[in-house]
Amino acid sequence: MEVLWFLKRRTAFIRRYYETAAAPFLEIIRKIDAEEEPYVPPYSEDEEPPFVAEWMEANTALEILGATCVSMLSEALKLYFMTWERELGIECQKRFPGAFDRKKGNGFVNGYRECFGHLLKTDWSDCPVDFALIEQIAMARNDAQHPKQITDLQLTHNEKIREKHPLPFFLNEHEEQLIETGQGLDYPWFAPTLVVTKKKLLEAIRQVELLGKWMEEPLFDVKYGRR
Repeated sequence: MEVLWFLKRRTAFIRRYYETAAAPFLEIIRKIDAEEEPYVPPYSEDEEPPFVAEWMEANTALEILGATCVSMLSEALKLYFMTWERELGIECQKRFPGAFDRKKGNGFVNGYRECFGHLLKTDWSDCPVDFALIEQIAMARNDAQHPKQITDLQLTHNEKIREKHPLPFFLNEHEEQLIETGQGLDYPWFAPTLVVTKKKLLEAIRQVELLGKWMEEPLFDVKYGRR
């Protein structure tokens, strides 16, 4: 089976899905910013700009869309690993249970990395993939699927993410700047916002495809006894 082909079919769908679903929300934001119908500001002496609620709702919709897409990407990557598991007749979780142990802070990315690394006899040092980002794709999926409060639609990371990733990849620009300049946000209760922009979603997809491409030929060699 050409497992990479099926992975890339899924990632291509995620790209198209984001572009199509984002379009109406981006158009609302554009019209509000451009003061176009039906968002032409009425005369008012109120200092607060008009249509703030509509702008915020459209922006929140884009954030939720991004989180939905990164969740789909995480599942696509997991399916890639699981499919190769079946193709090779191995059971990674049984062979490396500690690598998948969530109590130790491990997830499926760490587990399969150890399992396939052992199988391919690699320490991954020659792999061009950003594994810190790959791991955060799975972490973002978990946080997106398990929101922490009913009072706010805004998604947040697990407050412990910065123990592993001091500067999370999926973050809003304001918090990213604060962390980069060392301005606070180190409170134990602080949970960074989870924001998946189009730019960062596309980079995450690129990294997943790069990993699949790097692994595919060596895994075929293992399957057919060529290594």
